[in-house]
Amino acid sequence: MYFCGTQLRIMTFSNILIDWYLENKRDLPWRKTTNPYYIWLSEIILQQTRVDQGLAYYLKFVEYYPTVFDLSSADEQKVLKLWQGLGYYSRARNLHFSAKYIVNELNGKFPSTYNEILKLKGVGDYTASAIASICFEESTAVVDGNVYRVLARFFDIEIPINSSKGIKYFKELAQKLIDIANPATHNQAIMEFGARMCKPQNPTCEICPLNSKCLALQKKKIKELPVKEKKLKIKKRYFNYIVPFSTDGKTTLTKREGKGIWQNLYEFPLLESDKGLNKDEIFQNLFDDNHLEIKLFNKKEVVHKLSHQHLYTRFWIVKFSNKNNLNIEWKNIHEFPVPRLIANFIEEYSKIKT
Repeated sequence: MYFCGTQLRIMTFSNILIDWYLENKRDLPWRKTTNPYYIWLSEIILQQTRVDQGLAYYLKFVEYYPTVFDLSSADEQKVLKLWQGLGYYSRARNLHFSAKYIVNELNGKFPSTYNEILKLKGVGDYTASAIASICFEESTAVVDGNVYRVLARFFDIEIPINSSKGIKYFKELAQKLIDIANPATHNQAIMEFGARMCKPQNPTCEICPLNSKCLALQKKKIKELPVKEKKLKIKKRYFNYIVPFSTDGKTTLTKREGKGIWQNLYEFPLLESDKGLNKDEIFQNLFDDNHLEIKLFNKKEVVHKLSHQHLYTRFWIVKFSNKNNLNIEWKNIHEFPVPRLIANFIEEYSKIKT
């Protein structure tokens, strides 16, 4: 394998990173513990989430569920409600599922090796490596977006990071580089370095402690690395939410089932179409002569962007003269776990109602 240098170069890379980290690391609560439950919780929350956003959620989860036993016995709806706003809700469902597995199948003892941790639902190579190294000093290298970026730039690697070849190559390289005597600090150092020094945009190369040895900097390729294969085509979906109200002000929510987005979260009755609908088309699709009024809440479609799809959304306020299945008081609607898209609407509409 091509590692662009001798063993001495590799040792220098790790030593410089660790020295930088010990002087510059952020004061974060999960760095003050080696409790695997807390490290696991922080890593799952921080997947697809910035630290400044994830911190508040981590603190809430630790407060509500201070042990894996507390999380295991929690109601899933309450877990999803606490997770609301973070997105990628399968993370929360898997977290809850795995907590039950640890309590019921492992007698509450968190698995202590990379291979055993990897068996937890929702845990992949990165998370298992982080927990195994930080909590149990196992020399397993972490590879996340930050690590990909640091390694691709420092060693001038053009292999796409989202290709099967790239995933294998970068994992082997990261494993070659890890400080076997201090894997926890090494892993946290390279992730922190990527997040704060070797940033995606406008990295601080001029003060970077690795700048004299960074091949991408020498070759003026910082903006070109890391390389990614072309992304999948973004799918457009058109959501028309029917927000029903009875004459006494009650509404309803439905629970999303199946394996699609937002599984087990709640939403208003949904009419999905292949294009945006107007008032007459909404009327034709209601199949109910009982309504008194239809009103479009947002004149401009709300575009909610997910990883591989964009949702073009309109909210239609529909008042009915008689609807027996409308059983939720508006004042209680905040109790239900809903996607951010729905939560934003509820917040906006509540301002009008009050």
